[in-house]
Amino acid sequence: QECAARGANVLLGPTVNIHRSPITGRHFECFSEDPFLTSRCAVSYVRGVQRFSAACVKHCVGNDQEADRGHSNSVISERVLHEVYLQPFEACVRQAGAQAIMPGYNRLNGQYCAENRHLLQEVLRDTWQFQGLVVSDWWANRTTNKALEAGLNVEMPGIEPRYFGGYLLEQARDGRVSTELLDERCRPILR
Repeated sequence: QECAARGANVLLGPTVNIHRSPITGRHFECFSEDPFLTSRCAVSYVRGVQRFSAACVKHCVGNDQEADRGHSNSVISERVLHEVYLQPFEACVRQAGAQAIMPGYNRLNGQYCAENRHLLQEVLRDTWQFQGLVVSDWWANRTTNKALEAGLNVEMPGIEPRYFGGYLLEQARDGRVSTELLDERCRPILR
């Protein structure tokens, strides 16, 4: 109700990362070290928020340390990734209809999350059938084409774009970005 009262279209939450260390700086935003419990809490949270506004589930995925979180590399096997780390995100998408996802600052198995095609396109969109918006964390986007091709829709903060904005427009005009891809990435924004 506060979102609606303030005219906010998106609430940046919940944070559904899994507690892995008791000293991680942002765990006060998270629910639990248990993926099942986190999933149950997050689904209820998203359903409640989305009665009034879109919920942006964050920080997808493996964003579980504070030290050097902008450049850390979370090396996670595919099985553990799906059984533990992605479980709350999947529940929010499939059970609660989450309308937005925010990738983490970190790298996942060597690729920054905001430009990780396996994560954003193959898992999120193709496997889970996510139709919503993928929004970067503040200054977490590091590329134009790679992030756009991977599945990123919006670069934040929008007031001072680093790789989208005018840079993306210039690349589209030069033919380095296809109009089909731009259309695909704009559709969730316009919904």
